Amino acid sequence: MKNLIIDVKPTRLESAVAYTPFDKALENLTKKDYEIISLSQNAQLRIQQGKYSYISRDGNWTREGVLYFPKGKPKLVRNSTILESAKETRISNGKGKEFYPTKKQIEKALEDSIDFPKKNITIPTDKFDSDALTVYAFGGEKEAKAYGEFLREAGIEEMPVYTMDKNYFNKQNKPFARQMWFQDLYDKSAMSGEGCWSLGDETAKLRGVKIINFNI
Repeated sequence: MKNLIIDVKPTRLESAVAYTPFDKALENLTKKDYEIISLSQNAQLRIQQGKYSYISRDGNWTREGVLYFPKGKPKLVRNSTILESAKETRISNGKGKEFYPTKKQIEKALEDSIDFPKKNITIPTDKFDSDALTVYAFGGEKEAKAYGEFLREAGIEEMPVYTMDKNYFNKQNKPFARQMWFQDLYDKSAMSGEGCWSLGDETAKLRGVKIINFNI
């Protein structure tokens, strides 16, 4: 099996998914000029490619992450701190330990962030354009509404949002990071901010995108 498969061919955005441990996938994608896909780009491409496409039928890591603060509010950040320390995170997770970003990394990530739930919730897909989290995640009210409509057409009335158990992150002695996993449509397109232990999997799925400039 190839470890980098281009499954979305050029329109304006080309996308590829890498099947290697997270840090290696990140390296492979960036070497080929791919940026790590965001939740909003992921949603856009699912709409573009359709509910039966591979990008809709299979989940992947995105560029966002969640910062968990002991006895504080978790934050969804646009640019995960793990992207700057992918190998260190993969090694720590492989030993059953958390990755603790530096104060500087946390401050930088929080510049573009929003509150993330302290407990698992569901968001009605017909409310995406009025929910702060989905508006933030999917790029604005118009874009969030479009993705909600796409999910309803696929028979999904509510999207789950999964978070770490608060009893777990409250016991930590400093903030730690988890990468965002965007689940497939079979799993109701859930946003999962609790995963990370699988970053070292040989088939970890990290998706990248690049803008294609056509000469007309």
